[in-house]
Amino acid sequence: MTRGRDAPAQALLAIGGKGHDFDLGAAQIYTESQPHPCSPGALSLGLRLGRRGLPRPLVSCLRRMPHSPDCPTVLRQTCTAQARQASCFAFTPTGPIMSDTLTFPHADAPPPGTLRPVAPGVFWLRMPLPFALDHINLWVLEDGPGWTLIDTGLASETTRDLWRTLLAGPLAGRPVTRLICTHFHPDHMGLAGWLERDYQVPLWATLGEWTYARMLWLEQDETYVGLARAFYARAGLDEARLALVDKRGNAYARGIVAPPTQVRRLQHGESLTIGGRSWRVIVGLGHAPEHAALWCADDQILISGDQILPRISPNVSVWPNEPWANPLEGFLTSLGRFAPLDADTLVLPSHGSPFFGLHDRLETLAGHHQDRLDEVLCACRTQALSPLEAVDVLFRRPLDSHQVFFALGEAIAHLHWLEERGLVERQGLLEKNTFKGI
Repeated sequence: MTRGRDAPAQALLAIGGKGHDFDLGAAQIYTESQPHPCSPGALSLGLRLGRRGLPRPLVSCLRRMPHSPDCPTVLRQTCTAQARQASCFAFTPTGPIMSDTLTFPHADAPPPGTLRPVAPGVFWLRMPLPFALDHINLWVLEDGPGWTLIDTGLASETTRDLWRTLLAGPLAGRPVTRLICTHFHPDHMGLAGWLERDYQVPLWATLGEWTYARMLWLEQDETYVGLARAFYARAGLDEARLALVDKRGNAYARGIVAPPTQVRRLQHGESLTIGGRSWRVIVGLGHAPEHAALWCADDQILISGDQILPRISPNVSVWPNEPWANPLEGFLTSLGRFAPLDADTLVLPSHGSPFFGLHDRLETLAGHHQDRLDEVLCACRTQALSPLEAVDVLFRRPLDSHQVFFALGEAIAHLHWLEERGLVERQGLLEKNTFKGI
Protein backbone atom coordinates (compact mmCIF):
# COMPACT_ATOMS: atom_id res chain seq x y z
CA MET A 1 0.00 0.00 0.00
CA THR A 2 1.32 3.43 -0.95
CA ARG A 3 1.82 5.65 2.03
CA GLY A 4 2.96 9.17 2.81
CA ARG A 5 1.81 12.63 1.81
CA ASP A 6 2.93 12.17 -1.81
CA ALA A 7 0.62 9.19 -2.35
CA PRO A 8 -1.37 9.33 -5.61
CA ALA A 9 -4.77 10.94 -5.47
CA GLN A 10 -6.62 7.65 -5.67
CA ALA A 11 -7.99 5.40 -2.96
CA LEU A 12 -9.91 2.18 -2.68
CA LEU A 13 -12.96 2.38 -0.44
CA ALA A 14 -14.35 -0.84 0.98
CA ILE A 15 -17.92 -0.53 -0.17
CA GLY A 16 -18.27 -2.80 -3.25
CA GLY A 17 -21.23 -2.95 -5.60
CA LYS A 18 -22.49 -0.11 -7.78
CA GLY A 19 -20.74 3.21 -8.33
CA HIS A 20 -21.84 6.34 -6.52
CA ASP A 21 -21.46 10.03 -7.30
CA PHE A 22 -20.99 12.43 -4.42
CA ASP A 23 -21.81 16.10 -4.55
CA LEU A 24 -19.22 17.22 -2.01
CA GLY A 25 -15.82 18.43 -3.21
CA ALA A 26 -14.26 16.68 -6.15
CA ALA A 27 -14.71 13.08 -5.07
CA GLN A 28 -16.27 10.53 -7.38
CA ILE A 29 -16.71 6.85 -6.63
CA TYR A 30 -16.30 4.57 -9.62
CA THR A 31 -16.12 0.83 -10.27
CA GLU A 32 -13.09 -0.82 -11.76
CA SER A 33 -11.54 -4.27 -12.05
CA GLN A 34 -8.79 -4.70 -9.53
CA PRO A 35 -6.71 -7.84 -8.98
CA HIS A 36 -6.82 -9.20 -5.47
CA PRO A 37 -4.45 -11.67 -3.80
CA CYS A 38 -7.31 -14.05 -2.99
CA SER A 39 -9.70 -13.27 -5.84
CA PRO A 40 -8.10 -12.38 -9.16
CA GLY A 41 -10.23 -9.98 -11.16
CA ALA A 42 -12.52 -9.18 -8.22
CA LEU A 43 -14.79 -6.17 -8.47
CA SER A 44 -13.63 -3.20 -6.44
CA LEU A 45 -14.44 0.45 -5.98
CA GLY A 46 -11.98 3.27 -6.31
CA LEU A 47 -12.17 6.79 -4.99
CA ARG A 48 -10.94 9.20 -7.63
CA LEU A 49 -10.09 12.60 -6.23
CA GLY A 50 -9.79 15.93 -7.97
CA ARG A 51 -7.76 18.91 -6.89
CA ARG A 52 -7.09 17.91 -3.29
CA GLY A 53 -6.35 14.23 -3.34
CA LEU A 54 -5.59 12.04 -0.34
CA PRO A 55 -2.34 11.59 1.56
CA ARG A 56 -2.75 7.81 1.16
CA PRO A 57 -5.15 5.17 -0.13
CA LEU A 58 -8.08 4.47 2.10
CA VAL A 59 -8.33 0.72 1.98
CA SER A 60 -8.17 -2.27 -0.35
CA CYS A 61 -11.30 -3.58 -2.04
CA LEU A 62 -13.89 -6.01 -0.80
CA ARG A 63 -14.17 -9.11 -2.91
CA ARG A 64 -17.07 -10.66 -4.73
CA MET A 65 -15.24 -13.72 -6.07
CA PRO A 66 -15.32 -16.98 -4.08
CA HIS A 67 -12.43 -17.51 -1.70
CA SER A 68 -10.37 -20.64 -1.41
CA PRO A 69 -11.67 -23.44 0.89
CA ASP A 70 -9.30 -22.35 3.64
CA CYS A 71 -10.44 -18.74 3.33
CA PRO A 72 -10.30 -17.92 7.06
CA THR A 73 -6.53 -18.43 7.07
CA VAL A 74 -6.00 -16.89 3.66
CA LEU A 75 -8.07 -13.82 4.46
CA ARG A 76 -6.54 -13.32 7.86
CA GLN A 77 -3.01 -13.50 6.51
CA THR A 78 -3.37 -11.99 3.05
CA CYS A 79 -6.57 -10.08 2.40
CA THR A 80 -6.43 -8.08 5.61
CA ALA A 81 -2.69 -7.46 5.64
CA GLN A 82 -3.07 -3.90 4.39
CA ALA A 83 -5.69 -3.07 6.98
CA ARG A 84 -3.45 -4.55 9.68
CA GLN A 85 -0.75 -2.06 8.66
CA ALA A 86 -3.12 0.66 9.83
CA SER A 87 -2.92 -0.87 13.33
CA CYS A 88 -6.60 -1.56 13.77
CA PHE A 89 -7.60 -4.39 16.04
CA ALA A 90 -10.76 -6.22 17.01
CA PHE A 91 -13.64 -4.00 18.03
CA THR A 92 -15.96 -4.82 20.87
CA PRO A 93 -18.92 -2.68 22.02
CA THR A 94 -16.67 -0.90 24.49
CA GLY A 95 -13.28 -1.79 22.97
CA PRO A 96 -11.07 0.25 20.67
CA ILE A 97 -10.29 0.11 16.97
CA MET A 98 -7.43 2.54 16.62
CA SER A 99 -5.03 4.08 14.16
CA ASP A 100 -1.50 4.62 15.44
CA THR A 101 -0.96 7.69 13.25
CA LEU A 102 -3.53 9.97 14.90
CA THR A 103 -2.30 12.95 16.89
CA PHE A 104 -4.17 14.56 19.75
CA PRO A 105 -3.50 18.27 20.40
CA HIS A 106 -5.01 18.24 23.90
CA ALA A 107 -3.37 16.25 26.67
CA ASP A 108 -6.57 15.91 28.67
CA ALA A 109 -10.28 16.67 28.49
CA PRO A 110 -12.05 19.57 30.19
CA PRO A 111 -13.86 18.74 33.44
CA PRO A 112 -17.59 18.10 32.96
CA GLY A 113 -19.58 21.27 32.41
CA THR A 114 -16.60 23.53 31.64
CA LEU A 115 -15.54 25.18 28.38
CA ARG A 116 -12.15 24.79 26.71
CA PRO A 117 -11.22 26.63 23.50
CA VAL A 118 -10.04 24.37 20.66
CA ALA A 119 -10.08 27.04 17.94
CA PRO A 120 -11.01 30.73 17.88
CA GLY A 121 -14.68 30.91 18.84
CA VAL A 122 -15.03 27.11 19.18
CA PHE A 123 -15.28 25.59 22.68
CA TRP A 124 -15.13 21.97 23.85
CA LEU A 125 -17.76 21.02 26.44
CA ARG A 126 -17.87 17.54 27.97
CA MET A 127 -20.90 16.02 29.71
CA PRO A 128 -20.95 12.76 31.72
CA LEU A 129 -22.72 9.57 30.64
CA PRO A 130 -23.66 6.72 33.04
CA PHE A 131 -22.25 4.01 30.74
CA ALA A 132 -18.94 2.34 30.01
CA LEU A 133 -18.55 5.09 27.42
CA ASP A 134 -18.69 7.68 30.16
CA HIS A 135 -18.79 11.00 28.33
CA ILE A 136 -20.03 12.93 25.33
CA ASN A 137 -18.34 15.93 23.74
CA LEU A 138 -20.54 18.90 22.93
CA TRP A 139 -19.38 22.00 21.09
CA VAL A 140 -20.22 25.64 21.78
CA LEU A 141 -19.66 28.11 18.94
CA GLU A 142 -19.58 31.88 19.17
CA ASP A 143 -22.28 33.14 16.83
CA GLY A 144 -22.14 36.91 16.55
CA PRO A 145 -24.05 38.27 19.55
CA GLY A 146 -25.07 34.78 20.70
CA TRP A 147 -24.10 31.11 20.91
CA THR A 148 -24.76 28.03 18.78
CA LEU A 149 -24.77 24.69 20.63
CA ILE A 150 -23.90 21.35 19.05
CA ASP A 151 -25.76 18.47 20.79
CA THR A 152 -27.13 18.38 24.34
CA GLY A 153 -26.05 15.40 26.40
CA LEU A 154 -28.32 12.85 28.06
CA ALA A 155 -31.64 13.84 29.65
CA SER A 156 -30.42 13.44 33.23
CA GLU A 157 -30.69 15.81 36.14
CA THR A 158 -26.88 15.90 36.30
CA THR A 159 -26.68 17.19 32.75
CA ARG A 160 -29.49 19.70 33.34
CA ASP A 161 -27.66 21.08 36.38
CA LEU A 162 -24.45 21.49 34.38
CA TRP A 163 -26.35 23.33 31.64
CA ARG A 164 -28.04 25.59 34.20
CA THR A 165 -24.65 26.53 35.61
CA LEU A 166 -23.24 27.24 32.15
CA LEU A 167 -26.23 29.28 31.01
CA ALA A 168 -26.16 31.34 34.21
CA GLY A 169 -22.37 31.68 34.15
CA PRO A 170 -19.92 31.44 31.21
CA LEU A 171 -22.69 31.65 28.57
CA ALA A 172 -24.70 34.36 30.33
CA GLY A 173 -25.22 37.73 28.68
CA ARG A 174 -25.42 36.28 25.17
CA PRO A 175 -28.49 34.34 24.01
CA VAL A 176 -28.30 30.80 22.71
CA THR A 177 -29.63 31.31 19.20
CA ARG A 178 -29.88 27.69 18.06
CA LEU A 179 -29.17 24.09 18.91
CA ILE A 180 -27.79 21.86 16.16
CA CYS A 181 -28.20 18.14 16.87
CA THR A 182 -26.01 15.80 14.86
CA HIS A 183 -28.47 12.90 15.28
CA PHE A 184 -31.38 11.57 17.32
CA HIS A 185 -29.58 9.38 19.88
CA PRO A 186 -30.43 10.33 23.46
CA ASP A 187 -26.94 11.50 24.40
CA HIS A 188 -27.13 13.96 21.49
CA MET A 189 -30.78 15.07 21.37
CA GLY A 190 -31.90 14.10 24.86
CA LEU A 191 -32.40 17.66 26.14
CA ALA A 192 -33.43 19.38 22.90
CA GLY A 193 -37.03 19.63 24.08
CA TRP A 194 -35.97 20.99 27.47
CA LEU A 195 -33.72 23.66 25.93
CA GLU A 196 -36.53 24.71 23.59
CA ARG A 197 -39.18 24.79 26.33
CA ASP A 198 -37.18 26.45 29.12
CA TYR A 199 -34.71 28.58 27.14
CA GLN A 200 -36.49 29.10 23.78
CA VAL A 201 -33.62 27.51 21.85
CA PRO A 202 -34.80 26.30 18.41
CA LEU A 203 -33.72 22.90 17.13
CA TRP A 204 -31.80 22.52 13.86
CA ALA A 205 -31.41 18.95 12.58
CA THR A 206 -31.86 16.85 9.48
CA LEU A 207 -35.41 15.75 8.83
CA GLY A 208 -34.48 12.08 9.19
CA GLU A 209 -33.07 12.57 12.69
CA TRP A 210 -35.90 14.76 13.95
CA THR A 211 -38.67 12.52 12.60
CA TYR A 212 -36.98 9.39 13.97
CA ALA A 213 -36.76 10.98 17.40
CA ARG A 214 -40.40 12.01 17.28
CA MET A 215 -41.48 8.56 16.04
CA LEU A 216 -39.62 6.63 18.73
CA TRP A 217 -40.70 8.98 21.51
CA LEU A 218 -44.36 8.58 20.50
CA GLU A 219 -44.24 4.78 20.16
CA GLN A 220 -45.99 2.92 22.97
CA ASP A 221 -44.15 0.23 24.95
CA GLU A 222 -46.50 -2.54 23.85
CA THR A 223 -46.15 -1.61 20.18
CA TYR A 224 -42.38 -1.54 20.35
CA VAL A 225 -42.12 -4.75 22.37
CA GLY A 226 -44.30 -6.66 19.91
CA LEU A 227 -42.16 -5.51 17.01
CA ALA A 228 -38.86 -6.11 18.79
CA ARG A 229 -39.79 -9.55 20.10
CA ALA A 230 -40.51 -10.87 16.61
CA PHE A 231 -37.36 -9.26 15.23
CA TYR A 232 -35.01 -10.67 17.88
CA ALA A 233 -36.64 -14.09 17.83
CA ARG A 234 -35.85 -14.33 14.11
CA ALA A 235 -32.29 -13.33 14.96
CA GLY A 236 -31.92 -16.30 17.31
CA LEU A 237 -32.61 -15.00 20.83
CA ASP A 238 -34.06 -17.54 23.24
CA GLU A 239 -36.96 -16.88 25.60
CA ALA A 240 -34.69 -15.80 28.46
CA ARG A 241 -33.16 -13.02 26.38
CA LEU A 242 -36.49 -12.11 24.84
CA ALA A 243 -37.68 -11.41 28.36
CA LEU A 244 -35.11 -8.58 28.38
CA VAL A 245 -36.97 -7.06 25.45
CA ASP A 246 -40.15 -7.05 27.54
CA LYS A 247 -38.32 -5.49 30.45
CA ARG A 248 -36.60 -2.78 28.40
CA GLY A 249 -39.67 -1.71 26.48
CA ASN A 250 -39.19 1.51 24.54
CA ALA A 251 -36.07 2.64 26.36
CA TYR A 252 -35.57 5.56 23.99
CA ALA A 253 -38.79 7.26 25.05
CA ARG A 254 -37.66 7.16 28.68
CA GLY A 255 -34.19 8.50 27.87
CA ILE A 256 -35.13 11.85 26.36
CA VAL A 257 -37.31 14.86 26.96
CA ALA A 258 -40.16 15.09 24.43
CA PRO A 259 -38.48 16.26 21.21
CA PRO A 260 -39.49 19.66 19.85
CA THR A 261 -42.58 19.64 17.66
CA GLN A 262 -40.86 21.75 15.02
CA VAL A 263 -37.41 21.81 13.46
CA ARG A 264 -35.28 23.91 11.16
CA ARG A 265 -34.27 21.29 8.60
CA LEU A 266 -30.60 20.73 7.68
CA GLN A 267 -29.72 19.20 4.32
CA HIS A 268 -26.59 17.62 2.88
CA GLY A 269 -24.38 20.20 1.19
CA GLU A 270 -26.10 23.17 2.82
CA SER A 271 -23.88 26.02 4.02
CA LEU A 272 -24.50 27.61 7.42
CA THR A 273 -22.95 30.84 8.68
CA ILE A 274 -21.97 30.58 12.33
CA GLY A 275 -19.89 33.32 13.89
CA GLY A 276 -18.74 34.59 10.51
CA ARG A 277 -17.56 31.14 9.42
CA SER A 278 -19.11 29.07 6.67
CA TRP A 279 -19.90 25.49 7.73
CA ARG A 280 -20.94 22.83 5.20
CA VAL A 281 -23.39 20.09 6.29
CA ILE A 282 -22.11 16.60 5.47
CA VAL A 283 -24.75 13.90 5.97
CA GLY A 284 -23.50 10.47 6.97
CA LEU A 285 -25.50 7.25 6.96
CA GLY A 286 -25.38 3.95 8.84
CA HIS A 287 -24.92 4.99 12.45
CA ALA A 288 -28.13 7.04 12.33
CA PRO A 289 -30.67 7.77 9.60
CA GLU A 290 -29.30 11.15 8.47
CA HIS A 291 -26.38 12.13 10.69
CA ALA A 292 -25.19 15.74 10.23
CA ALA A 293 -21.50 16.62 10.50
CA LEU A 294 -20.24 20.20 10.02
CA TRP A 295 -17.16 21.14 7.97
CA CYS A 296 -15.46 24.54 8.03
CA ALA A 297 -13.13 24.63 5.02
CA ASP A 298 -11.50 27.98 5.84
CA ASP A 299 -10.30 26.81 9.27
CA GLN A 300 -10.11 23.08 8.43
CA ILE A 301 -12.39 21.99 11.29
CA LEU A 302 -14.76 19.04 11.16
CA ILE A 303 -17.42 18.52 13.84
CA SER A 304 -17.82 14.82 13.13
CA GLY A 305 -20.43 13.75 15.71
CA ASP A 306 -20.47 9.96 16.00
CA GLN A 307 -19.76 9.36 12.31
CA ILE A 308 -15.97 9.45 12.76
CA LEU A 309 -14.56 8.65 16.20
CA PRO A 310 -10.85 8.33 17.06
CA ARG A 311 -10.79 5.18 19.20
CA ILE A 312 -13.97 3.18 18.60
CA SER A 313 -16.06 2.32 15.59
CA PRO A 314 -19.55 3.85 15.54
CA ASN A 315 -22.26 1.28 16.07
CA VAL A 316 -23.77 0.32 12.70
CA SER A 317 -26.85 -1.79 13.39
CA VAL A 318 -30.12 -3.07 12.02
CA TRP A 319 -32.99 -2.29 14.40
CA PRO A 320 -36.56 -3.63 14.71
CA ASN A 321 -38.11 -0.58 13.02
CA GLU A 322 -36.09 -1.21 9.83
CA PRO A 323 -35.61 -4.98 9.75
CA TRP A 324 -34.53 -5.13 6.07
CA ALA A 325 -32.08 -2.21 6.21
CA ASN A 326 -28.49 -2.31 4.98
CA PRO A 327 -26.90 0.40 7.16
CA LEU A 328 -23.35 -0.82 6.58
CA GLU A 329 -23.65 0.06 2.90
CA GLY A 330 -24.64 3.58 3.87
CA PHE A 331 -21.88 3.90 6.45
CA LEU A 332 -19.11 2.76 4.12
CA THR A 333 -20.42 4.86 1.27
CA SER A 334 -20.56 7.89 3.56
CA LEU A 335 -16.83 7.64 4.25
CA GLY A 336 -16.31 8.86 0.70
CA ARG A 337 -17.98 12.15 1.56
CA PHE A 338 -15.19 12.95 4.02
CA ALA A 339 -12.29 11.85 1.81
CA PRO A 340 -11.88 15.20 -0.04
CA LEU A 341 -11.46 17.11 3.21
CA ASP A 342 -8.01 18.51 3.91
CA ALA A 343 -5.37 16.22 5.37
CA ASP A 344 -4.71 18.71 8.19
CA THR A 345 -8.34 18.81 9.33
CA LEU A 346 -8.92 19.11 13.06
CA VAL A 347 -11.62 16.53 13.86
CA LEU A 348 -13.94 17.28 16.77
CA PRO A 349 -15.67 13.96 17.64
CA SER A 350 -18.52 13.27 20.04
CA HIS A 351 -16.48 10.72 22.00
CA GLY A 352 -12.74 10.71 22.63
CA SER A 353 -10.52 13.73 22.06
CA PRO A 354 -10.03 16.12 19.15
CA PHE A 355 -7.51 14.71 16.70
CA PHE A 356 -5.59 15.10 13.47
CA GLY A 357 -5.34 12.22 11.01
CA LEU A 358 -8.74 12.14 9.32
CA HIS A 359 -7.66 10.16 6.25
CA ASP A 360 -5.88 7.52 8.32
CA ARG A 361 -9.00 7.18 10.43
CA LEU A 362 -11.20 6.71 7.37
CA GLU A 363 -8.89 3.97 6.20
CA THR A 364 -8.91 2.22 9.54
CA LEU A 365 -12.70 2.31 9.81
CA ALA A 366 -13.14 0.91 6.31
CA GLY A 367 -10.47 -1.74 6.94
CA HIS A 368 -12.12 -2.74 10.20
CA HIS A 369 -15.42 -3.50 8.48
CA GLN A 370 -13.61 -5.26 5.65
CA ASP A 371 -12.06 -7.59 8.20
CA ARG A 372 -15.40 -8.22 9.88
CA LEU A 373 -17.14 -8.94 6.56
CA ASP A 374 -14.36 -11.37 5.64
CA GLU A 375 -14.74 -13.20 8.93
CA VAL A 376 -18.53 -13.44 8.77
CA LEU A 377 -18.47 -14.59 5.14
CA CYS A 378 -15.93 -17.30 5.83
CA ALA A 379 -17.87 -18.51 8.88
CA CYS A 380 -21.09 -18.64 6.84
CA ARG A 381 -19.33 -20.73 4.20
CA THR A 382 -18.46 -23.26 6.91
CA GLN A 383 -22.04 -23.51 8.19
CA ALA A 384 -25.27 -21.52 8.14
CA LEU A 385 -25.29 -18.99 10.98
CA SER A 386 -28.07 -17.17 12.77
CA PRO A 387 -27.35 -13.51 13.56
CA LEU A 388 -26.85 -14.49 17.21
CA GLU A 389 -24.24 -17.05 16.16
CA ALA A 390 -22.56 -14.40 14.01
CA VAL A 391 -22.15 -12.29 17.16
CA ASP A 392 -19.64 -14.88 18.40
CA VAL A 393 -17.66 -14.41 15.18
CA LEU A 394 -17.53 -10.64 15.52
CA PHE A 395 -17.18 -10.19 19.30
CA ARG A 396 -14.77 -12.38 21.20
CA ARG A 397 -15.62 -11.59 24.79
CA PRO A 398 -18.67 -11.88 27.02
CA LEU A 399 -21.34 -9.23 26.44
CA ASP A 400 -23.70 -7.88 29.06
CA SER A 401 -27.45 -7.63 28.53
CA HIS A 402 -27.13 -4.06 27.20
CA GLN A 403 -24.26 -4.76 24.81
CA VAL A 404 -25.76 -7.89 23.27
CA PHE A 405 -28.47 -5.91 21.45
CA PHE A 406 -25.94 -3.56 19.87
CA ALA A 407 -23.72 -6.50 18.94
CA LEU A 408 -26.66 -8.37 17.44
CA GLY A 409 -27.62 -5.32 15.38
CA GLU A 410 -24.06 -5.09 14.08
CA ALA A 411 -24.04 -8.78 13.15
CA ILE A 412 -27.28 -8.39 11.20
CA ALA A 413 -25.87 -5.33 9.43
CA HIS A 414 -22.86 -7.32 8.20
CA LEU A 415 -25.05 -10.24 7.11
CA HIS A 416 -27.37 -7.91 5.20
CA TRP A 417 -24.41 -6.33 3.38
CA LEU A 418 -23.24 -9.77 2.28
CA GLU A 419 -26.77 -10.85 1.38
CA GLU A 420 -27.36 -7.87 -0.91
CA ARG A 421 -24.20 -8.77 -2.82
CA GLY A 422 -25.26 -12.37 -3.28
CA LEU A 423 -22.48 -13.69 -1.05
CA VAL A 424 -24.80 -15.29 1.52
CA GLU A 425 -28.33 -16.64 1.24
CA ARG A 426 -31.00 -16.19 3.88
CA GLN A 427 -32.77 -19.33 5.05
CA GLY A 428 -36.07 -18.99 6.92
CA LEU A 429 -38.09 -15.82 6.45
CA LEU A 430 -40.84 -15.89 9.07
CA GLU A 431 -39.08 -18.09 11.60
CA LYS A 432 -35.46 -18.07 12.80
CA ASN A 433 -33.18 -16.66 10.10
CA THR A 434 -29.89 -18.25 9.16
CA PHE A 435 -27.41 -17.16 6.50
CA LYS A 436 -25.39 -19.59 4.40
CA GLY A 437 -22.39 -18.58 2.32
CA ILE A 438 -22.68 -19.11 -1.41
